[in-house]
Amino acid sequence: MKTSYKYERIYNRYIKRVFDLFFSFFLLILFLPFMVLIGILIILIDHIFPIYTQIRTGKDGKNIKIFKFRTMKDHEITRFGVLLRRFSIDEFPQIINVFLGSMSLVGPRPWIVEYYERFNMEQKRRVLVKPGIVGLAQINGRNKISIHEKISYDLEYVSHVSFLLDFSILLKSIFCFYSDENDIHPDDYIQKELMVLDKNCKKKIVN
Repeated sequence: MKTSYKYERIYNRYIKRVFDLFFSFFLLILFLPFMVLIGILIILIDHIFPIYTQIRTGKDGKNIKIFKFRTMKDHEITRFGVLLRRFSIDEFPQIINVFLGSMSLVGPRPWIVEYYERFNMEQKRRVLVKPGIVGLAQINGRNKISIHEKISYDLEYVSHVSFLLDFSILLKSIFCFYSDENDIHPDDYIQKELMVLDKNCKKKIVN
């Protein structure tokens, strides 16, 4: 048991970053023409700048800027944005975050800071590892499961980080790119989840 824990700790602290750096560099080269094409199509179809950054909670609760393809205009999902979200293509620019070191290929999804502000102490264990492009919650239901189920999957991942687990999540995520749940307006389920956290979190926000 101690040997396993020691291995998981070494993998999470050192080996995982080497894999992230290598594969993100490879993916950037592989998908660069595709990402440039997507950027051009966003400009031509939706008439907006294709890339934007958003503040999310990273490892140890520190704020990070993540890159995404822009899929919204005037608080509504754009025509091309519907397609990008359905196939999770809007997340592709986060490969840059992985290469720069603020994210990992696999890990809990980076959520907006309003989530972290509502977490109790146990839920804050979710940020003991770097956030990822794909995670255990994404391959087990994504937005079809409750906020507490998502957090439960993320905490399970934090407690069992390993190469085999990461490899398994990456393989299963290939079949999760397409999702009609992404047609849901993001503000709708975000506000719903924040309300659930407000209601059930043991440690309330002190204003």
